[in-house]
Amino acid sequence: MHTHTLNSHRSLAVLATFVTALATTLPAQAQEKVLNLYSARHYQTDEVMYETFTKTTGIQINRVDADDAGIVARLKAEGAASPADVILLVDAARMASADSQGLFQPIKSAKLDAVIPANLRAAPTADGVTWTGFSTRARVIVYDPLRVKAADVATYEQLADPKLKGLVCSRSGSHPYNLSLFATVIERLGDEKGEAWLKGVVANMARAPKGGDTDQIKAVASGECGVALTNTYYAARLFKSTKAEDKAMMEKVRVVFPNQGTSGTHVNIAGAAVAKHAKHKENAVQFMEFLASPFAQEYFANGNNEFPAAKGVTVENSALKAMGGAAFKSENIPLAVVAKNMVKVQQMLDRAGYK
Repeated sequence: MHTHTLNSHRSLAVLATFVTALATTLPAQAQEKVLNLYSARHYQTDEVMYETFTKTTGIQINRVDADDAGIVARLKAEGAASPADVILLVDAARMASADSQGLFQPIKSAKLDAVIPANLRAAPTADGVTWTGFSTRARVIVYDPLRVKAADVATYEQLADPKLKGLVCSRSGSHPYNLSLFATVIERLGDEKGEAWLKGVVANMARAPKGGDTDQIKAVASGECGVALTNTYYAARLFKSTKAEDKAMMEKVRVVFPNQGTSGTHVNIAGAAVAKHAKHKENAVQFMEFLASPFAQEYFANGNNEFPAAKGVTVENSALKAMGGAAFKSENIPLAVVAKNMVKVQQMLDRAGYK
């Protein structure tokens, strides 16, 4: 009995030595089929996407859910010890901010270069690209047809027209969705005209900025305002709603995709990046490339009533079609300029009194 136990210990020791030797000779990706994902997206349809990735690659996804600010704070607190491999955030301004804080690493991927338009990604460097957009949403104008003519809200610039005095409602100017829009408008108009435009929008406000995008749509429907800005997915959710009050609300408003005759409608992204201290970089790049596949694009976009970012992929979404989003001209200013303009735009908002 004693001899058997001793032999067992010896066998285990030999086995342990063999396993250790094997582990040091095997390539890293063979050791651990794992991907640690920090996500600011919380949609049921994403589950199918993740399950499919695991089924096809064998790579298990461990997910941490939080909002954008929470994820950035966590990454900074964890530092080099962070287990995060891929970060999913839901706005270009937030992506650019996290990137500027050194939280991402550049990757090179011919697949991503081929299918994701350059204006929906970070500016490339010799080392590659840090963040990539995988779905888009448009920032549209919602208006009350009883008080406002469609021709008077055909462009973002017209939001500053004195014709709309006392009619404009807005969420906080400093919210990333507005910051991203304002940064691109100012990129087009230039600083002087851009700041004058912001002052004009403030002069037209029906009330001080408050609430989210859904609140702006409600305020237009209730008659508190005549015009407001919203991301397309907020309007799409209300279009799809089975609630009688939501249906009634959407019957009272109209949606315009601005600047169709000029620069195109502003689009923002939900996107992803490989974390600076990713322990499973190859798995992370594989996941990023998977997100650009037609299969994943459909789930990624439809999960939040958004549009696919990859070239040649279309999604059948009744609500987006109903508001005119089947085919629209989107602006092609690189979202990377958002990063460059962010501090400047915030200073302009302060001077313009845009709360």
